[in-house]
Order: sequence, then structure tokens, then C-alpha cells
Amino acid sequence: MINKYLLLLLFTLGSQYVSAQGSYFYYLEKKNSNFDSLVAAANHETIDTIKAIKSYQICATYFTRQDLDNYNKYLKQGLESSSKSQIYKDIGLYYQALIHFTKPDFAALLEKDFVTAESALKKYRSTEAKRIRIIMFQNLSLLKVMQTKETEAMNLIINKAVPIAISIGDNELIGGLYKNVALLFYNSHDFSKAIEYCNLAELFLSKLKKQTPQSNGIMGEVLLLKAECLMRKDKLPEAKIELNKTYSIIKNYPESNFNSLYLSNLGYYQMKQKNYPEALKTFDLGLQNAEKYKNTNITERIKLFKHQIYQELKNFKQSNNILKEVYQKTSYKRTKQEVMREFFKNYTALKDTVKANLYATEYINSLDSINNISIHKNIALLEAKYRKAEDEKKIAWLYTEKAKKQMEVSKKNSYLWLLSLALLSFIGLLIFLYIIYRKNKKLSEQKEINLQQKIEDIKQKEELSLTKAILDGEERERERIARDLHDGLGGMLAGVKINFSVWSSSHLNPEKDQEFYKILGQLDNSVSELRHVARNLMPESLLNFGLETALHDLCEFYNRKNLEIDFQAIDIDKALPLNIQLNIYRIVQELLANAIKHAEASSILLQCSQSGESFLITIEDNGKGFDKNIEKTTKSMGLRNLKNRVNYLKGKMEINSDHQGTIINIELNIHGE
Repeated sequence: MINKYLLLLLFTLGSQYVSAQGSYFYYLEKKNSNFDSLVAAANHETIDTIKAIKSYQICATYFTRQDLDNYNKYLKQGLESSSKSQIYKDIGLYYQALIHFTKPDFAALLEKDFVTAESALKKYRSTEAKRIRIIMFQNLSLLKVMQTKETEAMNLIINKAVPIAISIGDNELIGGLYKNVALLFYNSHDFSKAIEYCNLAELFLSKLKKQTPQSNGIMGEVLLLKAECLMRKDKLPEAKIELNKTYSIIKNYPESNFNSLYLSNLGYYQMKQKNYPEALKTFDLGLQNAEKYKNTNITERIKLFKHQIYQELKNFKQSNNILKEVYQKTSYKRTKQEVMREFFKNYTALKDTVKANLYATEYINSLDSINNISIHKNIALLEAKYRKAEDEKKIAWLYTEKAKKQMEVSKKNSYLWLLSLALLSFIGLLIFLYIIYRKNKKLSEQKEINLQQKIEDIKQKEELSLTKAILDGEERERERIARDLHDGLGGMLAGVKINFSVWSSSHLNPEKDQEFYKILGQLDNSVSELRHVARNLMPESLLNFGLETALHDLCEFYNRKNLEIDFQAIDIDKALPLNIQLNIYRIVQELLANAIKHAEASSILLQCSQSGESFLITIEDNGKGFDKNIEKTTKSMGLRNLKNRVNYLKGKMEINSDHQGTIINIELNIHGE
């Protein structure tokens, strides 16, 4: 399913004493006595600033309950009580902005007023103002996600909100922000990164001295998100542990609206175990809770899960009924895309070619793969830069510690020199102190060498992390696009060709209707070309039979009348990790493409061999050669990408080229990661 947690995103509220984060503000309350007491206290309060604070707190709860009449009432009361306090008047700008959420064109108005409120609040150093700013950045980030601007959303959280939260030491806010970073990685299908940030969020939330219903709600969301990511990676035993931890939090709140989210994840766990009857019962309980609190997003999420069960049970009629209901009610583009894809699967299984082709076409036309590639890459890059900045802070701290130690050493040495001048008669003591001084100097120099080595190690690790993020992002997107082309559009075109072939055999004469059969041949070529493109994006032979077979197929593909490719494979281990095999395949693919397209070679010798932890690639052609410094004078990405992959595997590349041909030798470390 696409972006299920994205469907849960609602705007969060907070005052200087109430900070609500999360994809939905879940109540973990047994009764409303605390809130009723707050309302009573606010109505009878005589001190204006305290009355303003309590009124804003009440606004937060009423907005979450979608009680706009009471929200407007207490917002007005808060603004009136803030008339003599500029800071609380400026905090009121945030609550005034939120009312735009009820309007059809809320996005532009909300963003504009958030910018105004941020400009007013950033001049205050108070913790109250900083918390409101954090919550505004968080809400603006959620707005960007709704607008499918995930890169901007990530930037707002890690470069704006997180530094402020760290500066005031609010572990609850930090935990909520890291949970939202995990959500962004979840929506990018990078479940490993999502789990990593869930662990960070859980760490900060566990540092809280006092657990409240608010912090417990955030912790529950973190645990459920982590559980679902583990289930996406088919780690069901670990996911069950997280579900049990969540239940231990919410079991004392049977009437909480949090139960709908918990039950949707528990049902998904049962569904993954193929326990469909139990999963359907769990989903029905979750629907009851979601409908009670008018949580349409959770309702939609659970219905899509139920559709999957009926699809697995081949009850396509029931599955289609659910899909139609979701499609009619949802306002999210990505959910509509998912529904169209699932319709295509159902009608394909029902052998309804017309409807299957219709939904496949609508689904493919709605995709924005290039934009998705850019978003996923940019999110990975932003996160890598954030990690790099954190490491640079550590380096700066090391330098500061070094300076302090040098000052201490300097003071000590000055004292020793003064003492030695005052006590010239004690020559033996002076010599002893001099020896100590020399020893300290050597230790200081050695520490300097060790510090520089640590700095270099940190830089190398960050460069490797950045390269890995980019390469992994490219390969994931290539795999997804190849799968969509092969299974979606490829299957649709193949179905059309078969239908035409069957129809023509009984209605047309091959001799009289040659034009039709010529068009049918063109359609056949189109199917072949589409599958060729899909294979280039993600070679199936590599996944199914290993590197050596995939390289054989690649050479066979490039063979033609005026070109001969001689491929020699020596001792290639079939047990190489898949990511290593994939990087080697991409390197060879780039080498062959360069030799054919640019060198205009007629004969190519390719040799791949493995010796221990080294993998050797040699390619020799009889082409026209090229300038080895061409990457410095052109904007071509081919040679640059080739070098990036070689560096990623800690390899070496040697190029010898002249007008008689080119020889390239590459040595890779197969444990280079």
C-alpha cells in the first residue's frame, strides 16, 4: 500500500505547556475531568496572562475534537486576555492561522499566516515561543507532505524544528520530530531508515522523567510505525514485540481513539500470518473505533487492508466493492493511484481485458516517476547532510577539548618554568621537570596525529554514506519502474497483441490484410522494446541466476554483425552479496556502452575474474580511443558515475587509451562497503 501513514496526517496543536505532535492527536484519557477542570479554571481566572495560556490550551483540545464553535470562543478569549502581553498576542497568531484549515483553499492561507507568526515569534528567547515555532514548523512540514513536497518537509524538520527542540532540551518534542522523519522515510519505502529514526524517537521519549497521556500517545505511534516497518521487511517476530509494547501502553485506555490505529496494525500482522478470519474481526473492531471518533483516514486504511484479504481469497467482487467505496471518498491522489492499480489486478484476474486495460492506462498516466526519483534522492541527501553536520559538531567539540588541554598544558609549563627559575639550585628537579615537559609534548603531538586521523575517518564515512544513499536510491527506483513497466504496461500490451492475433486468425486473410499484420508486427516490436527497457533498468537474469549469467546475457545483447564481444569469466563466486553483484554489473554495463557508442569498436574483449576479496575487470577494444582527462572538460556523467561506483567499492581504475584502442583495468574490493 502507498503512504498509509501519510493518510493519517492531521495538523497538530500546542501551547507553551501543551505540545502535540504526530500523524493524529490520539487521546489516551480515561475521563475528561482534567479538561473540565481546565475549562472551569480558565473561565474564572483573573490574571490575564494565565487566562490566555489556559484559553490556548483549551483551543488545542477543541480543534483536535473538531469542535470549531468552542475553538473560536476560547481563541477569542485568549486573544482578549493577551492584549497587554505582546508575546502572547504573537502566540495567538498561530492559533488564528489554524482556522484556515477549515477552508477549501486552506494551504496557501495557512502557509502565509505561519510565516507571519514565525517572523513575530523568532525574536523571543522564551521556551514557550520556541515550542510554538517547533510545532508550526512541524505542521508546515505535514502540509508540504500533503502537497507531495517531501523534500521541503524533511528540510523543515531536520534543519528548522530539530535544532530548536535540542536547544531547549525538550525530549518529548525531539522524539515527536524524529518520529516524523521516520514517517518521511516510511513514505519513501526506506523502511530501514524509518526504523533507525523510530529507535531515536523511542530513545528520547524514554528519557522523560514523567510519562503523560500525551507522551504515551507519541510513544505508541512510534512503536506502531516501527512495527509496520518491520512487517514490511517480513520480520514478524520483532514486529510482534513492538505491538505488545504498544498494547502495554494503551490497555488502560479502552475508550481511546488510539485503539483504531493499534487495531489496524494488529490486523495487518494477522493478515501477514495468513490468519484472515482473525484479521477481519480485528479490522471490524478498528472500524468501529475509527467511525466513533470520525477518523476517516484510519477507516480508509483499514478498508484497504480488508480489500487485500478479499483479493488474496479471490473474492474479487467484495474486493472491488471496497475499492469503489474508498475511491469515491478519498481526496488523496496517491490513494487513487493505488486503487486504480488494485482494480487492474482484480480485473486481470477476472479476465476482463477491457476494464483491466482501462485502469492500467489510468494508473500509468497518473504516475510521476521522475519526480519520485528526485524526491527520494533529495530526502536521502538531506538526511545524509544532517548526519554530516552532526559529525562536524563532534569534530568542533574535539577541537575545543584540544584547545582546553593545550591551555592547561601551557599554564602548567609556565608554572614549571617560573618554579625552575626560582629554584635554580635544584638542578636535578629542573632536569626532571624538563623530561616531563618533553614527554607531554610528544603525547600532545601524538594526540594531534590521532585527532587528524579521526577527522579523516569521519569524513570518509560520511562520503561513503552519501554515495551509498544515492546508489541505493537509484537502484530502488530502477527496480520499481522496471516492475511497473514489465508487469503493468508490458502485460497490458501483450494482452492487446494476443487479442488481436486471436481475432485476426478468424476474421482476416494474411494475404489480403497485410497492412494489419504489419501493424501487429509493430506492436510486437513495441512489447519487445518495452521489456528491453525494463531489463536494462533491473536485469532479471542477475536476480535469478547470478552475476556471471547476467554478464553473459549483457554481452549477447550487444553482439551484432559488425561487432564481436569475447567474454571470459574466471572463478566468479555465485554467493557474492546482491548489492556487490549489482554494482559490478552496472560498471560493466557502462564500460560496454562507452566502447560501443563512443569508441566505435568492432572487437571487444571483456574479462572478469575473482581472487579472494578482489574482483578484476579488464576490457580491451580496437576503437578510436579517447582522452583520459575528458571528464574534466565535458559534462558527461558516464565516466563520473563509473568512478563513483569504483570508489564506492574501494577500487582502483587504470585507463590506457590511444588512437588504436583502449584498455581499462579495474580492481574492486568485494568487501568494500
